[in-house]
Amino acid sequence: MAEETGVVIVGTGFSGLGMAIQLRKEGRDDFVILEKAHDVGGTWRDNSYPGCACDIPSHMYSFSFEQNPDWSRAYSPQPEIWRYLREVADKHDLRRFVRFGQEMTGARWDAEENRWHVATKGGGEFVANALVAGVGALHLPMIPELPGIERFAGPAFHSARWRHDVDLTGKKVAVIGTGASAIQFVPRIAPDVEELTLFQRTPPWVMPKADHEMSGRTRALFRAFPPAQRPTAPCSTGCSKHARSASTASRG
Repeated sequence: MAEETGVVIVGTGFSGLGMAIQLRKEGRDDFVILEKAHDVGGTWRDNSYPGCACDIPSHMYSFSFEQNPDWSRAYSPQPEIWRYLREVADKHDLRRFVRFGQEMTGARWDAEENRWHVATKGGGEFVANALVAGVGALHLPMIPELPGIERFAGPAFHSARWRHDVDLTGKKVAVIGTGASAIQFVPRIAPDVEELTLFQRTPPWVMPKADHEMSGRTRALFRAFPPAQRPTAPCSTGCSKHARSASTASRG
């Protein structure tokens, strides 16, 4: 039997949670959030490779209405960002709106009803007046077709599905690609492996990352005076560009 609601939101990453929070601020609770996994967090839940972190300062990669004064570093690591999203979801009491384990498989607009019919894996259906897609693609591995890969006897995995049960210490490792994920995890594994071969098609533009630990004094300032976390001037390269850059921190 279909579940009827006002709004269906797809995904519990930054976009989905942000939309749900704004609806709640407007006094609405006639919405559901579809999440195919069993916890919130989006790409920051699914990507856990060594060195996974934000690639712009964290205070610029947070909800403006939920600044976090306790980032441990200027460019916070993945576990902190994922924890931040879980805490935001709990603070705004969003979990009761989430339908975990519900993967959207299709959506159909009924012009006569003026409503969306959203289908989920397993045969579920949700009917709503509005559909908001907060889905992202950065948690989906893109596996290249490599001739002969089926004959490789060792472990092989994508950075977006990091095998933490595989110890790379003293191993010969090949990394295919030099995207944002490789830029983060290659320096982390290089000191431990016996030999590392990096295959690159197109050279990326890499600049030094001015990361640093956030001092206790700085955190105290952010807690006492939250506006101190806000940028003092408009972003010279465009906030949308920074948002895209931040997102690529989890792409292979």
